[in-house]
Amino acid sequence: MIHFHILTLFPEMFTSPFEEGVIGRAQKNGTVKLSFYNIRDYAEGPHKSVDDYPYGGGSGMLMMYKPISIALNAVESVIGEAVADRVILMSPQGKLLTQAMVQDLANSQNIVLISGRYEGVDNRVAEHLVSDEISIGDYVVTGGELPAMVLIDAVSRYVPAVLGSTQSAADDSHSQGLLEYPQYTRPSIIDGYSVPSVLLSGNHAEIEQWRRIQALHRTRQMRPDLLSND
Repeated sequence: MIHFHILTLFPEMFTSPFEEGVIGRAQKNGTVKLSFYNIRDYAEGPHKSVDDYPYGGGSGMLMMYKPISIALNAVESVIGEAVADRVILMSPQGKLLTQAMVQDLANSQNIVLISGRYEGVDNRVAEHLVSDEISIGDYVVTGGELPAMVLIDAVSRYVPAVLGSTQSAADDSHSQGLLEYPQYTRPSIIDGYSVPSVLLSGNHAEIEQWRRIQALHRTRQMRPDLLSND
């Protein structure tokens, strides 16, 4: 089982996406567990403030160090003697999430995800409280919740028994460093468009060869940067 501990100001954002589908089933059968920690619950003072102005000036507000630090202590009390494998800050400044990283994270038992808001997070969180900063792309969204959802979904797919077939994840785009080959379903001809004959041949060796060639072709056409890294 993999246990995600999510620190967020908006735990309710995660409810609907993860109640249904693959992750919903995984939670019901006990292969994936999600626990939420509302950062505001760990803030001090009558107003439970979690943000403040940045030193040196600038627009917007920053999330404060202390509420996040206290929330992490709460996670430690839940985990007990176990230690979180990774404490991850979702950040547009982090390392880009890749399939290789996803596969590595899937070997974890406890992953802590910190979802920032506002203009960002006091940099002492990144410097002293986390093991990783991870980004889902070279763009900015309104908070770390959506990136955290992407990471949870991607990682969970590699946890044993989450998908119906382990081959499903192994065949995914990026799993072998290439985009996935084209796929087709019934009928074999529709609106005059036919399924490639090799897929109807029953010759598994030829089908595998065709798929490999198509994966290379698609990668070269759509994501040549993946090939240039070889």
